[in-house]
Amino acid sequence: MAQSGSELRRTLGVGDAVVIGLGSMVGAGIFAALGPAARAAGSGLLLGLAIAAVVAYCNAMSSARLAALYPASGGTYVYGRERLGAFWGYLAGWSFIVGKTASCAAMALTVGAYVWPGQAHAVAVGAVVALTAVNYGGMHKSARLTRVIVAVVLAVLASVVVVCLGSDASDAGRLDVGVSGGAGGVLQAAGLLFFAFAGYARIATLGEEVRDPARTIPRAIPTALGLALVVYAAVAVAVLSVLGPTGLGRASAPLADAVWTAGVPGLVPVVRVGAAVAALGSLLALILGVSRTTLAMARDGHLPGTLADVHPRFQVPHRAELAVGAVVAALAATVDVRGAIGFSSFGVLAYYAVANASAWTLSPAPAARLAPVVGLVGCVTLAFALPTLSVVVGAAVLGVGMAAYGVRGWRRTA
Repeated sequence: MAQSGSELRRTLGVGDAVVIGLGSMVGAGIFAALGPAARAAGSGLLLGLAIAAVVAYCNAMSSARLAALYPASGGTYVYGRERLGAFWGYLAGWSFIVGKTASCAAMALTVGAYVWPGQAHAVAVGAVVALTAVNYGGMHKSARLTRVIVAVVLAVLASVVVVCLGSDASDAGRLDVGVSGGAGGVLQAAGLLFFAFAGYARIATLGEEVRDPARTIPRAIPTALGLALVVYAAVAVAVLSVLGPTGLGRASAPLADAVWTAGVPGLVPVVRVGAAVAALGSLLALILGVSRTTLAMARDGHLPGTLADVHPRFQVPHRAELAVGAVVAALAATVDVRGAIGFSSFGVLAYYAVANASAWTLSPAPAARLAPVVGLVGCVTLAFALPTLSVVVGAAVLGVGMAAYGVRGWRRTA
């Protein structure tokens, strides 16, 4: 008999959770973030990647410990609420929903830019509508589609690595050491590259839909992160070996430019298709995560209660998914992709800062607190290393959320 009310069904195993995490991380970020990161860091690109990976690993450990204790939809919104208080949970949820909604729009626009550049906004809206319909049909359909997307993207990335490392141009690329962007440039590159790692939070936000969450989530998050890091490092080294940091920094489509320079122009259309498929995978997982956090906040009264309704047949938060899809479609029809990504990065880092602060409260043992401390300091540092406009806009939007929380509290006590 189907469940009803506001409870979700636990259907996902470790493999499903890892695939959903990979679908979120190994997405459009690897196709788009390398160029801006190289422009910021020059020859320090790989150091920036390492810093991003360290911060992401600490965040993953904090998220895994918290998700095992609180296996409910909402991720850090729930952890912050339970460990730090209602305000911090709310701030995390607000940061996640606003930041990741902007990221959804960015991914949708990436699909449009690769599929039909002249009609990027129209294609983006169509992609949002299609994937919202897939999510509406239930988690099994979403997980199956994500498996296909991950397989296609990994195959494309593997081809890029093999072609670049095996080409005659690779030696010339290694000789072009470029110019480092300094410590500030390396940190900004790390912030940009962290954006591509952040998808493992999607596993935690689906905590109410995985089987045996105390076992599944702590295994799935580090596994997905480790696999993504291996892929990113291999692709970064391969592309740098052909283009060098200077050429990579100038490239508008780094992976496509790399295979062209490597002497295999026939692979360029395949790379472009892979980029579009990767963006679709990211968009699918992002909509899942945002809708689940929306569900959790609606349950607690921070958002309209109707968004907490779970479909009796499909066992998904259908009204939350439709609302998120509608907002993302509106943004995809109007916003600029670069602005959306910059703002999203600030929100994501604020979200993880709350996660690390929450994990810090779990144990007084110094060893147990090392990862949360490193993660918290890393998130704050990378957030304020982002471009000034991203920091200003991000801080202003977080301020709006805080003000709304304060007004709501005042009305309750008035």
